Amino acid sequence: MSGWIAIGAAVLLALAVVVYDRWRTARTIRRLDDMLTAAINGTFSEETFDESRLSSLESRLARYLAASALSARNVREQKDQISALVSDISHQTKTPVANLRLYAQLLSEQPLTPQGKDCAAAISAQAEKLQTLIEALVKTSRLETGVLALHPQPGEISPVVERAAAQYAPKAAEKGIALITEQRAGSAVFDAKWTEEAVCNLLDNAVKYTPSGGTVAVEVKNYELFSAIRVSDTGPGISEEEQAKIFARFYRASGAWQAEGVGIGLYLTRQIAEKQGGYVKVESIPGKGSTFSLYIPRES
Repeated sequence: MSGWIAIGAAVLLALAVVVYDRWRTARTIRRLDDMLTAAINGTFSEETFDESRLSSLESRLARYLAASALSARNVREQKDQISALVSDISHQTKTPVANLRLYAQLLSEQPLTPQGKDCAAAISAQAEKLQTLIEALVKTSRLETGVLALHPQPGEISPVVERAAAQYAPKAAEKGIALITEQRAGSAVFDAKWTEEAVCNLLDNAVKYTPSGGTVAVEVKNYELFSAIRVSDTGPGISEEEQAKIFARFYRASGAWQAEGVGIGLYLTRQIAEKQGGYVKVESIPGKGSTFSLYIPRES
């Protein structure tokens, strides 16, 4: 009889140990869940100050969150400083650049030697380049710091494509390039103004690098999750090695040094795509041309 009692007591003790362990594990999991929830909400604070492993974890998490908050604050402050600096530069250079452009125009209207005319044209071109650079820097800085926010809305893509193509049709015609708009029907969730800016950047590159007699084509392709605005050209193409670099700020391909531009258009296009949940992709065959695709989500 006593043996059965001992066995029963042992079973009960084992059950009690199992139940206690499960209770302690559940309590720890709940506490960890509460800690993570508080960390996500930004309300985390240490509650226990003993020598337990959980207390040690709380202290480490508190130190990590404090360091992360400080790092994030420093990054925000640096971005704000950069944005303010770019705005100041833009403001301070506006008048000098405008004067440069004006005097270059006045100079070109004077009786000049052929060499003088070339110099006046060069001054005008560099002033325009400086103006374009400053405008691009301001846009990029404001996008990066959130001063300018994108507001994606459901809409049809074709008006954006048509407006962008219309802007570059005269430049393409002047250069002897056929600018073709193909399939344009499609809908997505996007900011029309900034998406048009991105498409214009892609068209600017395509027209710039396509030789006379070439073709630039714009089309819209619809997929299940995205719609893609594709800009194809018959330019020199881009090597596989450089395809991963061309979206970096101020990067210019090795063979592009003679072409106009400042190397920020593709970077800005990528920023615009990412800000509205999309991305940019390039496909290129050296010697045959390139296709840049701007993917924008069909649903928010």
